[in-house]
Amino acid sequence: MAETLLFNALRQAIDEEMGKDGTVFVLGEDVGHYGGSYKVTKDLYKKYGDLRVLDTPIAENSFTGMAVGAAMTGLRPIIEGMNMGFLLLAFNQIANNAGMLRYTSGGNFKIPMVIRGPGGVGRQLGAEHSQRLEAYFHAVPGLKIVACSTPYNAKGLLKAAIRDDNPVLFFEHVLLYNLKENLPDGEYIVPLDKAEIVKEGSDVTLLTYSRMRHHCLQAVKPLEKEGYDPEIIDLISLKPFDMETIARSVRKTHRVIIVEECMKTGGIAAELMSLINEQLFDELDAPVLRLSSQDIPTPYNGNLERLTIIQPPQIVEAVQKIVSGQL
Repeated sequence: MAETLLFNALRQAIDEEMGKDGTVFVLGEDVGHYGGSYKVTKDLYKKYGDLRVLDTPIAENSFTGMAVGAAMTGLRPIIEGMNMGFLLLAFNQIANNAGMLRYTSGGNFKIPMVIRGPGGVGRQLGAEHSQRLEAYFHAVPGLKIVACSTPYNAKGLLKAAIRDDNPVLFFEHVLLYNLKENLPDGEYIVPLDKAEIVKEGSDVTLLTYSRMRHHCLQAVKPLEKEGYDPEIIDLISLKPFDMETIARSVRKTHRVIIVEECMKTGGIAAELMSLINEQLFDELDAPVLRLSSQDIPTPYNGNLERLTIIQPPQIVEAVQKIVSGQL
């Protein structure tokens, strides 16, 4: 076991897969000589050369389209979005090309590509650099969507995503890159479609992902002192949801709180609430509660920025209310 930072866990995953498979390559802005905006691809160009760690112009639609073409012809591209918000410029290539070509070609083409990079609300990055694109792409057919939250699952999920024959949107949080965790020495894979039970409990199910996993864990400490016993599930797979794991938990706790950094309107929680109400309504002892970011562009001001997203005390209060029947 070796203690590893999250960004280095991602780098290890890319390095290992590039070493095993010559069809895997990385492309994006400043991924080569600069090593990526958060150093996920640091020094890989020295090992694999400039054609397998390819610096691109500032033209997201162009290099994403090129990656789709490369995937169609047998390569396995990994696109790094310097900031995931910039990939809105490549929405057409991701939605109409990457997501649809395997279907519209009658299965003649596979699109084995990964689109990864930093997103989420950082610290005073401003509205355009604080995007949460998971909801933007959630309605697009043909995409798999994954959000990593720890060094362990970041490495195992990225290796699985690189090997998958479908386009995978791989969300990393800008404030989690310096998380540390001991990783196994040997190779391991984490399934793309499975949620993780972070903490077992009996009172209420907390469904969350990405950075909010850690906010939920912070909230659990004072809750346990008061005698509450919440269960925490890290969704990991945002498309498709692991409804089997979710259902098993809801049948045990009969209460659900969804904690997300996504915006409330049309967010991940909105879709998940619909599925829970459709499939598990009779199991619920209280309405499903969602804790989401406010529907405003993220302020640059630090104090205002914190107010737009969910904080641990709000999770504590929500658990107290739903368990005590005050909702």
